[in-house]
Amino acid sequence: MPQNRLIILKLCMALFFSNSFAQSNALILESNVVFKVVPSETDPEIKRANTPHYVVYNQSIKQGKILLFMPGTNGIALKGPKDLFMTAVQQGYRVINMSYINTPAVAQICRGKTLEANSNCTKDFRTKRIFGNNTFSLIQDESEDAIVNRLAKLLMYLSEKDKDGNWELYLENGDPKWEEIAVAGQSQGGGMAAFIAKRHLVSRVITFSGGWDFTAKNEIAEWYSESSVTPVDRWYGTYHKKEPMAKTIDATYRAMNIPESHIYAFDLDVPEGKKAHSNGVRNTGYLKMWIDLLGRGN
Repeated sequence: MPQNRLIILKLCMALFFSNSFAQSNALILESNVVFKVVPSETDPEIKRANTPHYVVYNQSIKQGKILLFMPGTNGIALKGPKDLFMTAVQQGYRVINMSYINTPAVAQICRGKTLEANSNCTKDFRTKRIFGNNTFSLIQDESEDAIVNRLAKLLMYLSEKDKDGNWELYLENGDPKWEEIAVAGQSQGGGMAAFIAKRHLVSRVITFSGGWDFTAKNEIAEWYSESSVTPVDRWYGTYHKKEPMAKTIDATYRAMNIPESHIYAFDLDVPEGKKAHSNGVRNTGYLKMWIDLLGRGN
């Protein structure tokens, strides 16, 4: 096929795919159920990071797993990557974009002399922020601030407020029923997803440019190589080839034994003024890859 005809064909396919995506999202929005829930409404003990959680699912699609998404540093749940979330809804997921304490970041605390004094700093940090069941004085998170507590309390709240939603299916003795939950996140949030999946059997884990924890200078954190409760075939990781920490992120994925075919090195052009680090969750040019990463929620 002549080169110019090939280029035209590719452009037509891209336009068709983009238009189909826009049309299908327009249709799905009509049936969406959306909640914007302030964390303190679910647990009055929560005082910090009290901007709303974002929850969306579609009544016309067979319900399946929850996709728990955790934003990166300074991320606001209501400003999350909606196109990615709509794709997840189309794949049969209920989406929760979690509002949690995401500043300061792991990389802002566990560095320099602090890291020299405690090689397990990143592990201790993430344990505190996710589970809230350890002592770690370098961040001010309280036990009620922990991601797991926020999720459990949100699910209890939704069970009461959305009776038709059957949210109790995702709870077990007051705790999240992890096998019914896929965990995902971007940057710091991607690291949180991986940390959870190491310790709980989750349905799936997707880390988008998921952080770069260190044990010492230029040595990735030892927790990446720890055994995982979630089987490796459920793990997926992405990064953009042009982001500054691409090589380090790739090294963490390999330390976690993520299968080669489950590691996605994004390479589409990054719009001027935007960052390659967040391009993977925002650029709809990755739609087909998002579908592969998400699989079927139902």
